[in-house]
Amino acid sequence: MKVIVEADGGSRGNPGPAGFGAVVFSADRATVLAESKQAIGRATNNVAEYRGLIAGLEEAAAVGATEVAVAMDSKLVVEQMNGRWKVKHPDLIELHREAQGVAGRFERVDYRWIPRAQNSHADRLANEAMDAAAGIGDGPSEPAENSASTQVVSNPAGWTGARGAPTRLMLLRHGQTELSVQRRYSGRGNPALTELGRRQADAAAAYLGERGGIAAVVTSPLQRAYDTAAAAAKALGLDLSVDEDLIETDFGDWEGLTFSEASERDPELHSRWLRDTAIDPPGGESFDTVAHRVRRARDRIIAEHGDATVLVVSHVTPIKTMLRLALDAGPTILYRLHLDLASLSIAEFYPDGAASVRLVNQTSYL
Repeated sequence: MKVIVEADGGSRGNPGPAGFGAVVFSADRATVLAESKQAIGRATNNVAEYRGLIAGLEEAAAVGATEVAVAMDSKLVVEQMNGRWKVKHPDLIELHREAQGVAGRFERVDYRWIPRAQNSHADRLANEAMDAAAGIGDGPSEPAENSASTQVVSNPAGWTGARGAPTRLMLLRHGQTELSVQRRYSGRGNPALTELGRRQADAAAAYLGERGGIAAVVTSPLQRAYDTAAAAAKALGLDLSVDEDLIETDFGDWEGLTFSEASERDPELHSRWLRDTAIDPPGGESFDTVAHRVRRARDRIIAEHGDATVLVVSHVTPIKTMLRLALDAGPTILYRLHLDLASLSIAEFYPDGAASVRLVNQTSYL
């Protein structure tokens, strides 16, 4: 199926309150198949334009498109995606790579520039998102003066001007498995928790149950995460839901190998993979692909749970990626963060696009 994607993004201040909009039309442009808009906090025009493109391509994939004709009024994004202009700005390199990754799902993607006047639908969505980022209209408003949520001192992102109450994600890594004992790549394989791993899960569950304040528990589908999450859900008296996008990286042919074994098997590829998050392991997925679906999971959790606290039980790479999103950090942070088994980290995401990290790698309850 062929579709048309029109996307736009903007920033009031460049950088300033920013947002994007995207719309998917049928091939004859007679039917709107999907729409997307989002406030992204403080960003530049070009960052917002790329985020709009990525969102549009994601929506096209969701409706089952195989061919996409992209139309945008950003000359820079169109020329860079067509390969005629180099991507030099560090803020755009990762977004360009992510857009290429999403585009790779389709049989064909064409990009063309259109005047702003011909991009009115996406432009309207982007402006609505920018209104939200700036706290105008339907965007988040300042809480009442006597509300408990007005205690700005307790808001770690408050000094940045963050508005509204955040979605707090309690990020719990699963307990020990035999592959983690042996320090082997453990992705889509499904090893069970060891006896120690079950004790770790129970200890984390007891701590979280005593702490309370958690409204929902969401987990990766893999057994080691699911069993860790189930212990916590029982302690909290909550149901458990599964999000496929929280699954661990697919290491492909390296699954079950040690670092040394993978390096000996594919020395050149393994070396490049350690330096470039766009590189796929043989038969597996890149860290850029993981980032794309983790962002999607985060956005879905925020949309479903609003300003609640949600326990997210997952794996080392998705949790590092969630922290990276909160920190707005580059890909090298994936190699510099250490997360122990059954450790807890906390990230908060605000409705205006701001974020903060409250905790990393707590293990005091183990």
